[in-house]
Amino acid sequence: MSYQPPPNHGLNCVYVDDFLIVVNKPAGLLSVPGRGVEKQDCLWSRVGEVYTDVRTVHRLDMGTSGLVVLARGVEMERALSIQFQKRLVSKKYQALVTGNIYPSQGAIDLPLLTDWPNRPRQKVDFLNGKPSQTLYQKQWFDPDRNISGVDLQPLTGRSHQLRVHLASLGHAILGDELYAIPEVYQQSTRLLLHAYYLGFTHPITANFLSFYAPAQDFFMP
Repeated sequence: MSYQPPPNHGLNCVYVDDFLIVVNKPAGLLSVPGRGVEKQDCLWSRVGEVYTDVRTVHRLDMGTSGLVVLARGVEMERALSIQFQKRLVSKKYQALVTGNIYPSQGAIDLPLLTDWPNRPRQKVDFLNGKPSQTLYQKQWFDPDRNISGVDLQPLTGRSHQLRVHLASLGHAILGDELYAIPEVYQQSTRLLLHAYYLGFTHPITANFLSFYAPAQDFFMP
């Protein structure tokens, strides 16, 4: 599938100071440059056009929308990266998934490993996989469309973690081209996964910062 990033209508900045930037990334945009000239348009490059000292701290999948924090300068990159490595950053997501999740809340604890012959796919591997935990809570269920709205909180940060965990339960995210069956993939023109909350400690002020940006283009009952 060719890369077709959304038009650049300017940054959707949620927070900016001299040390860091929080941006609401649109779906379909890479977080960092990919391989090839055609994949250089990304969140990092767009932010860098305005703030030349910006550096990447974490990423969202291309299809995932929502909050991303970027550092300004090497020292801030290091300080924020340490918080992510030590799991001191709180992240929450909204997703629309197929089926009626039961029980309505719980924890998914399935170890994940890269499926090397089928990269970038990940897979559950109880022998060699890395520990991966996700908390979930169903918010609503629409019986007419057989869709659930789910809040997700990853306790670890594995690649495609939320997508694989939900698909492994039989509740793949709508629009997921990698892990959903064709009928579920085709229910949305985009991956319906959105990072709506981000919380972390400011490396300079030591204040705990909380940011909310609920999804704007999800169907809600």
